[in-house]
Amino acid sequence: MLPLEVTTRTGERAVLKESVARGLAESLRGELLLPGDDRYDQTRRVWNGMIDHRPALIARCAGSADVAAAVAFAREHDLLVSVRGGGHNIAGKAVCVGGLMIDLSLMRRVAVDADNRTARVEGGATLGEMDSATQVSGLATTTGVVTHTGVAGLTLGGGVGRLARTYGLACDNLLSVDVVTTEGDLRRASAAENPDLFWGMRGAGANFGVATSLEFKLHPVGPEVLGGVVVHPLARAREALGFYCEYSRSAPNELTADAFFLTSPDGDPVFAISVFYAGSMEQGERVLEPLRRFGPPIADQVGPVAYTQLQAAGDPFFPVGLHYYWKSHFLEEIPEDAIEATVEHFAIAPSPRSLIVFQQYGGAVSRIPSTETAFHHRNARYDNFAASVWTDPQEHQVHKEWARQWWDKMSRFSLGAEYVNNLGEEGEDRVRAAYGDNYDRLVGLKNEYDPDNFFRLNANILPSG
Repeated sequence: MLPLEVTTRTGERAVLKESVARGLAESLRGELLLPGDDRYDQTRRVWNGMIDHRPALIARCAGSADVAAAVAFAREHDLLVSVRGGGHNIAGKAVCVGGLMIDLSLMRRVAVDADNRTARVEGGATLGEMDSATQVSGLATTTGVVTHTGVAGLTLGGGVGRLARTYGLACDNLLSVDVVTTEGDLRRASAAENPDLFWGMRGAGANFGVATSLEFKLHPVGPEVLGGVVVHPLARAREALGFYCEYSRSAPNELTADAFFLTSPDGDPVFAISVFYAGSMEQGERVLEPLRRFGPPIADQVGPVAYTQLQAAGDPFFPVGLHYYWKSHFLEEIPEDAIEATVEHFAIAPSPRSLIVFQQYGGAVSRIPSTETAFHHRNARYDNFAASVWTDPQEHQVHKEWARQWWDKMSRFSLGAEYVNNLGEEGEDRVRAAYGDNYDRLVGLKNEYDPDNFFRLNANILPSG
C-alpha cells in the first residue's frame, strides 16, 4: 500500500500515509478498497455510465459502526466525502473525485413486520429488494419506478412513485431514520426523536448525514394489481397528450397515469401512457375504460399484473451503464403550447433511447402542507423531464444540448422549480428554488447539524456561517 494522493473538502490535494489508510481498513467490519484493488473499479461504477470518477478510498461499510468510523476518519483527515446508496443519482454525486466514498452496497437487509405493517430497510437496499420483501406479505409503500434505484437516496429527496397519489411520497411514509451525523454519532430521527432532523431528512436528507436504516409505513397492495400501458403513434401524440392532461386532472387518487414520448422496440416514435390502479380490479376497469377507448391506441397492454412486475416495467428504458443526462420542470398545467413544444422537440431527439416524461403528482402528495416536510412543491401536478440516453461517450455534447434546449422551451410553463432528485450541477439558485419557502429553515438545520458543509456532494444547502 503506497501513500495516497487525496482531495480535501476544499478541493486541495494532499498525501495520506500508508499507515493511516491501513488504520481505517483495520477498523472496518467491511473492507477498504484502493485504486488497483480487484473490486475497486466495479464498486466505483454507478448506474449512469457517463460518470467515471475515481475516489482515493472506498469504505465498503458492513453496518452503522463502519459508517461512523469512515465519517470520523474523513473528518480527521479533512477528506472530501461522498455517499453511495443505490448509486442511481443522475449527476453521479455518489462518487467523489480523490476523496473517500462511503459505500453502503453491503447494507441491503429488509426486515418486514407484517403485523404492524412496517419495514426496516438498510441504506444500501434497492427498490426491487424492498418490493420483493414486502410483497411476500401483500404489502408495499411508495417507491420509484426503476427497481435498481436506491431506497435511501430516493426517499431523502422526496420519493415519487406509483403509490404516491394514494399514500403520499416515500418520505411521507417514513416513520424513522437512523442517521450517522457529521460528528460520527448515530441518531434516530422520527416524529418523537430529533423531530427537527426528521423534518429535514424528508426531502433534504443527504445534507445532514448518512441514512443507515429507514423505517417505513406499509399498505395493503397486490400481489396482483391492475396496470400496464396504452400506446399511440407519434402522429396522434398531440391529441393523446391533450386527452391525458384532462384525464389525469380528474383521476381519482387510486389512479396514477404517467405519460411518455419514447421510441418503441420496433424503432417507431410513440406516445405511451402507463397506468396503475391501487384499488379493486372492478373499480379500476371502470376508471380506465375511457383511457383504453380513446384513439383507439395501437397497443393496449393494461390488465392484471404482479405488482413487482409492474414496478420493473421501467427497467428496460434505464439500464445500468448507459449515458444519462436530463433536465426537469415541475408543472401545474400542460397548456396547448407546451404540448406543441414537446411533440416538436421529441421529433428531433438525437437518440432513439431518449424520452420526454410527464410523471403525475397530486392526490395524497398535495394533501400534505408544503411545510410539513422539507419537500416543498406539493402543488405540482407533474414532474416533467427530458431524459437524454445514449451509448457513445464521444457524443455527449449533442445529447446534453437536446435536453437543455427542451428545458429552455418549457421554462415558461414551469412552476420555476424542479424535483430535488433531478438536480445536477445547476447551483445554489436551483437548489433554493427546489426547496422554496422551506429553504431558510433548512439553512438553519444545516448550521446546526453540518456547519462545515461536510456533506456537500448532494443538492447542497450551504450553511450560513
